[in-house]
Order: sequence, then C-alpha cells, then structure tokens
Amino acid sequence: MQQEEVPTVSALQEKVLHEAECLERLLLALVSNGNSPFNEPDFYTTFRAKVLPLLRTYPFVRIWHAGCSTGEEVYATAIVLEEEGLYQRSRIYATEISREAVKRARAGVFPLAAVPQYTSNYLRAGGRRYFSDYFATHGGQLAFDPALKRNIIFSEHNLATDGSFNEFQVVVCRNVLPSFKPELQERVHELIYESLVKFGVLGIGTW
Repeated sequence: MQQEEVPTVSALQEKVLHEAECLERLLLALVSNGNSPFNEPDFYTTFRAKVLPLLRTYPFVRIWHAGCSTGEEVYATAIVLEEEGLYQRSRIYATEISREAVKRARAGVFPLAAVPQYTSNYLRAGGRRYFSDYFATHGGQLAFDPALKRNIIFSEHNLATDGSFNEFQVVVCRNVLPSFKPELQERVHELIYESLVKFGVLGIGTW
C-alpha cells in the first residue's frame, strides 16, 4: 500500500484489478523472498549425499524449480550438478508466476554486497571450488557465469491454475507451499505428484 500510495486494502485491490503494471509489481513483491544461493545448506548436503546417487542412474535428468523466485536457488542447483559431473545431461526448468521475477532470474544478476553470505552458504553446503569461480563482478553486482544457464529454461507458470508440463526426477518447491492455504496446497500437491516420475524426489523447505 505504501509503495502504490493507496490508503486502504480495497484501494489497492481496485488498482491491482485495473492496472496490469500494479499487478506485476504486487506479484514480484510476493515472490521475492529474500532468498540466497545455497540457503539452508543442509538441504544441499543432503541433496548431494542422498539424491545425486539416484540421479546418476538416469540417462537424462529433469529438475523443476517450482516457484523459483528470482533464481538464486536455481543457480545453486546448477552449480551442484556441475560439480558432481551431472550438469551436461541435466535440464532445469525454473518457473514463477511473476514475469518480472522470471526476467530477473534469467539475468542472474545479484547484489555484490551479498557475496560473503553466498560464499558462506556455498561452503557449508559442501562446495568443492571457490564460489568466485561461478560469477563475474561489475557495477557493484555479481553476474553468474553464462555457462550455468546453458541447461536452464526460465518461464512463467502459475501453480494455482496451470497444469503439469513434463515428468521430472526432482521437483523443488521450497518457499511456496507454506504460504498457501490448505486447499491450494492440496492442488499443488496433486500437480507435483503428476509431474514426478516413479520414485521421484520432492524437495521442500523448513515449515
């Protein structure tokens, strides 16, 4: 309401309903969760130890980041797959409801001031190189290596209304489900179930 300079929730609703740009700004605010690459490092150490041995049994690996926000975790997954020698036969689908969030995720540009936090998370997540190997810096920002994007498809997708679009060995949905009401959670659970191969893996965050 402060950002849109409106005095009431009903006024915000009216603006969202009639101004597409306002709706997009609202969606971006809702999905931008302040996440960082390798957030919750234990998730990635477990992924390396428990999930990667399973993925090695497949000739080709498909991973869906459902609700990818602005892409931080997507690049973390790409880095893990690269370090484990699986990225060349993997495809990551990164989706979000917000067009602007997808645009930012595709760009892969983040604040340079966050590098110490990113580096700490990377090392705690079992990183095997220097985190600086994966990005370049310019203009006070870090830009992930374009090579990390070679097997990533960024696109818009609405978990509340859109259907399944592929079969995946892994679905990562770590920051979205806790914010949904039970009815929508059930709908998303069904969507994920339809999207996972038999014995596929669902990655969720801490509730």
